[in-house]
Amino acid sequence: MDRALSRGAAVRVLAGLFDVEEAETPYGGLAVTYEPLGHAWLKLGARRRRERTEAGRAASVETTTAETRIDPRLRPRRMLRFGGADWTIVFVEVEAERPGRAKLSLERRR
Repeated sequence: MDRALSRGAAVRVLAGLFDVEEAETPYGGLAVTYEPLGHAWLKLGARRRRERTEAGRAASVETTTAETRIDPRLRPRRMLRFGGADWTIVFVEVEAERPGRAKLSLERRR
């Protein structure tokens, strides 16, 4: 598709959904595994970037919202992978005025 998106056009992406499991290694490190749970179609909102200082060092945090169909697998702390990046689900809000739809708050640390 070579046509440009008009302003205000919704961008829909297919995201992989993963459950993040963390375990401590025998050497005191942290091993992270990603268990695939399926896929979800997302309608993305605008991205925002801000700087956050934690433990004396600055980190860039990118946030966005996404609209999707209600799915019980979409829960906070799970990870969505789309566009080559991993996004953590921070909050899931079921929309009362639009049955069957949910709004996700997503966060990506860089």
